Amino acid sequence: MDGTQDDPTGADAGTRPNLVVRLASDLREAIVSGRIEVGEKLPSEAALTSRYGVSRTVVREAVAALRADGLVQPRQGAGVFVIRARPEDTNPFQNIDTKKISDIVELLELRTAVECEAAGLAALRRSPAQEEAIYEAFGDVERAIGAGQSAAAADLAFHLSIARAANNPRFVDFLEMLGRDAIPRARLAQGEAARGADYLALLQAEHRRIADAIAAGDEDGARAAMRAHLKGSQVRYRRMMRGE
Repeated sequence: MDGTQDDPTGADAGTRPNLVVRLASDLREAIVSGRIEVGEKLPSEAALTSRYGVSRTVVREAVAALRADGLVQPRQGAGVFVIRARPEDTNPFQNIDTKKISDIVELLELRTAVECEAAGLAALRRSPAQEEAIYEAFGDVERAIGAGQSAAAADLAFHLSIARAANNPRFVDFLEMLGRDAIPRARLAQGEAARGADYLALLQAEHRRIADAIAAGDEDGARAAMRAHLKGSQVRYRRMMRGE
């Protein structure tokens, strides 16, 4: 494994959201303009990491954004192919208003139902490489927090790494369909800043318990840790809704 590409520095983790946006924007423009036509394959992950000088995780997040738009679809063992030239507008979650805490709580309830099962399956099915990817994503969240940057993109990548480790692509499809709305951190950015390092440390402690249970092959523990994390988020948002 190439540590330069797979284990990004703190600086890369801190600027990752911008790198993901830039790469996704460039690829989206190439598709919409026809430079990459429907039916054609995107450049390989290795080619994109080399061309843009970013980590593989950045490439995967950018491709996930395109997939959430309905522009591309991976084919096992063959690569990622363009399936349409314009974003589809049939996402059933497109009416989520992340400015409304009630919408966020509803979404967290749905995520709890889905992601607890994903975590349990990940504990049973993860490969060594997938287990490593979970801890790499956990480290990316840590580095983003340490750099004083938003950890929302890294947080989503952590949850996606667990969904992939479940080895059922529908869990990944679900989170990618939600996209950035799955981690509506911007809504609470001011509140997070007010609560400070202790609050972010709490979130990371919850992430650590999930990752460790999966690594230990503890199916019930992984489900319980994921449930505690997402239910805890619901409690925190409900407190904000009450003005606490």
